[in-house]
Amino acid sequence: MKILAISDTHGKLNKVRDIWKKLTDIDLIIHAGDYRRDGEALSRELGVPAVAVNGNCDGGSSSSDFETVVTEYGSILVTHGHMENVKYRLDNLIYKAMENDCRAVVFGHTHQALIEEENGIYLINPGSLTLPRDGSDGSYAIIRTSADSLDASVVYYSTIMGGRKPPRSGFLRGILNYSDRL
Repeated sequence: MKILAISDTHGKLNKVRDIWKKLTDIDLIIHAGDYRRDGEALSRELGVPAVAVNGNCDGGSSSSDFETVVTEYGSILVTHGHMENVKYRLDNLIYKAMENDCRAVVFGHTHQALIEEENGIYLINPGSLTLPRDGSDGSYAIIRTSADSLDASVVYYSTIMGGRKPPRSGFLRGILNYSDRL
């Protein structure tokens, strides 16, 4: 299965449409919130099934706002992440994945791409194509699953469309991106 994972589009889908022209063989779109209706609209427009969840900007969200996607590798939990405090810690995502017998989690909220494996659970944040907070011009993730593997990669808008280079990361940049005081 080949999955396009996006998050935090906030009603702006032009970059998703741009990258879609370059993608092939996508079986599913995962939209990890802010705005759920964007994932639903893309499904109708592109003719590909989508799983979308509410984010903090969708209103009325709760800790029960999540979905699971069954793949041949195992289930993937889809949540926005704001209820799990992903800006400050990731262990709540791991616990939620374990509680729901999931082998991976796709989440958003931070607007920063991330792929990590913790305790045998893949944590995948595609970042934001619309409002990135990592110095890039946006990102998304491609997830490939098979019976015995899950492979996820972050793709930067500039890599596929040309333009600015992907962001540089570092401790200080992370502090500045999470700071509400600057």
